[in-house]
Amino acid sequence: MTNREKYDYAFISNFKVKKEDLEGLKYQQLFEWDSVGHMDLIADLESAFGIQMEMKDVLDLSAYTKGEEILAKYGIDLNA
Repeated sequence: MTNREKYDYAFISNFKVKKEDLEGLKYQQLFEWDSVGHMDLIADLESAFGIQMEMKDVLDLSAYTKGEEILAKYGIDLNA
């Protein structure tokens, strides 16, 4: 599984969305992406990529595209 597939899977499995809906996805846009869903997403991303996000990054992950930027800070290349 590529890094992009892992990233997408975390969103798809947590929020029950289709791949084509990911690009514009934002925090609290869906019923499932509430505070509990957010922490589940963070846990899945940390597990998938073997990282531990700083609290600032946990709070800043407010959209699918923002998560791409945050993971890049941890050396995760989603386009590799």
